[in-house]
Amino acid sequence: MKALLRGAQVITMTPGRPDWERVDVLVEGTRIADVGRDLDGGDAEVLDLSGRVVMPGLVNAHLHTWQTGLRTVGVDWTLSRYLTLAHGTLAGYYRPEDMRIASLAGALSQLNSGVTTVGDWCHNTPTPEHSDAAIEGFLRSGIRTVFLHGRRYSLPEPHPVTEIDRLLARSHELLTVGMAIPGPQLSPADVAVADFRAAAERGIVVSMHQSGGDPQPAWDVVREARLFGPLTNIVHGAGLTDSWTRTLVDAGVSFTTTAENELGQGHGAPITARLLPIGAAPSLGTDTDAVVPGDLLVSARVALAQQRGLDHDHHRQAHGVFSHEPTVTAMQALRWATVEGARALGLADDVGRLEPGMRADLIAVDARALNLWPAHDPVAAALHAGVGDIESVMVAGRWRKRDHTLVDVEVERVKEELADSAGHIVAALGATRS
Repeated sequence: MKALLRGAQVITMTPGRPDWERVDVLVEGTRIADVGRDLDGGDAEVLDLSGRVVMPGLVNAHLHTWQTGLRTVGVDWTLSRYLTLAHGTLAGYYRPEDMRIASLAGALSQLNSGVTTVGDWCHNTPTPEHSDAAIEGFLRSGIRTVFLHGRRYSLPEPHPVTEIDRLLARSHELLTVGMAIPGPQLSPADVAVADFRAAAERGIVVSMHQSGGDPQPAWDVVREARLFGPLTNIVHGAGLTDSWTRTLVDAGVSFTTTAENELGQGHGAPITARLLPIGAAPSLGTDTDAVVPGDLLVSARVALAQQRGLDHDHHRQAHGVFSHEPTVTAMQALRWATVEGARALGLADDVGRLEPGMRADLIAVDARALNLWPAHDPVAAALHAGVGDIESVMVAGRWRKRDHTLVDVEVERVKEELADSAGHIVAALGATRS
């Protein structure tokens, strides 16, 4: 494919460039060939995107798509009820086919909302067939996926590296494999060290949860083994001290906050307030569709508002009045949803920015929509966009959504399959309650 995108207000996310500018974007094959004014596209298809905002595709750095079929059942679940019901009860009812359709439907939903890359934290893989089925769903959707293979938390032994190696052999242009581990918070020190070393030996992302308490002693063991690094991703990070946060940031560790989920379920305060004062920033995720919407722009706005509210409170306590200057900007929130997400998933050299040589993963927001018009500030328009405002989505140079409609997919059939799959799983909740 060769396409020249003209007329849009473009947010490149490239350091040193304006927050937004009127430039052309030339796509050749799977990559961005050029970004600039009055480009000559040769025989490229020329698309007039006047009135739209073009920007890098969003990166949802933490999502459990296997739970797509559980939508709305956990809207009032606290963290403890989620762990008891989703993991302790419902997870055991999943067949490989359930994993496939949940991943496909979840990925399509993400594409529809402007996400071009997901970090799928897949911790319901009791058999290789479950993993293969989930991956099949992602590949069918056309979304870029970092498949973080995980297991149920109750298993105390090291991660099965033979399964990781088998999955690595399935790597694809749109599929990267990583490890989702209990980590030092939820596993013995020797297991945590073994898992970190396995990931380091393979040069892949290793991701873990941290919330609901102070760091356990195993954290010190992992630190002393010098295993924290740029390919380490910590989800939530609630409970970490300022000292631990600084140590991890200095080691290059990335953090992912799922602010709407964290605030509602009881994980603890988002890590954002600990990161910003030391020059770091979070990536963003939506976590579980069973509890909150899988809309990354909602997550970005919640994270931004929560941090601004916290900063205003601190300023009021110190000076008797709220802050007169913004402490966090809309542009920062968009960076969390793009650049920082790419870094967290080990894809910083491929996605998250619109630059020559980067993957052609981008979206067009229709700023002519009634809820966004007049769009005086393209950055704000992009941040304030709803799912219906995402006009077009491109992944690796291929359109996955055009004119507000997903391409090459029978949406109604996917919905029917998801409902059939989820029916037998959710029925277990009734059996549990009776």
